[in-house]
Amino acid sequence: MTTKRIEIVQDILNVNDQIAEQTSSELHLHHIFSMNIMASPGAGKTSLIMRTLAALSPEIRSAVLEGDTAPVTIDAEKISGIGIPAIQINTGGDCHLNANLVRKGIQALDLDTLDLIIVENVGNLICPASWKLGTDINVVIASIPEGDDKPYKYPNIYRGIQALVLNKIDLKPYVDFNVSYFKAGITALNPQVEFFEVSSKTGEGIDAWTAWLREKITQLS
Repeated sequence: MTTKRIEIVQDILNVNDQIAEQTSSELHLHHIFSMNIMASPGAGKTSLIMRTLAALSPEIRSAVLEGDTAPVTIDAEKISGIGIPAIQINTGGDCHLNANLVRKGIQALDLDTLDLIIVENVGNLICPASWKLGTDINVVIASIPEGDDKPYKYPNIYRGIQALVLNKIDLKPYVDFNVSYFKAGITALNPQVEFFEVSSKTGEGIDAWTAWLREKITQLS
C-alpha cells in the first residue's frame, strides 16, 4: 500500500513538472519573465507586489496570477485597481498552486502585451515548495512579525529560491527579530540566495529589490 502511494505521488509530480516545462517554454517564446512568490499568510505578498509593480511601471508591462484556496477576489481586485491585469486562481482548497492551474491562468492573458508575470502562491511555507510552476525564479517573502526562526522550522521552502525578501523592516524597533540569525539560517540552506530588506509600507529597500528584478527581466528580453 505504501509503495503504491509513493508511485502515485511521483507520477503526479512528474506530470506537473512536464506542464511546468511547457509553460516556461511558452513564456520564453514571448520573452516574458515570471516569478513565483511564496510566503506565510500575512507576510505582505500583495502589498509587496503592488509596490513592485508601481516601481516597474510603465516601463515593464506586468500581470499577476492570484492563488487562493477559496473563491475570493480581494487581492485580485487590489491589483486590478492599479491598472494591472489580474487573474484569480481558486485551488479548491488545496494549499498550493500547481503547474496546471498556473497554465490555465496564463492562457487567460494576452502574452504579446507582457514583459512580466508574477504568480502569488497560496499563503503557506510547506506545500508550495514541492510544486514547480514553470516560473523563472522562486521568491520567498518573510516578515519581521513572523519571527526569526522560520528557516530552521520550515527549511524546504528556502532551498529552491533565488531571492528572499524580508518585509516590514519598519517594525524592527518594536519586534525581537535577529536579522543575522535569520539570514544565517537562510544562507546555510541556500548560499547563493539574494537577500533584500524592505518595507512595503514606507518603501525602504524597494529600489534595490526592483533594480535586481529589472535586470533579470531585461536579460530575458
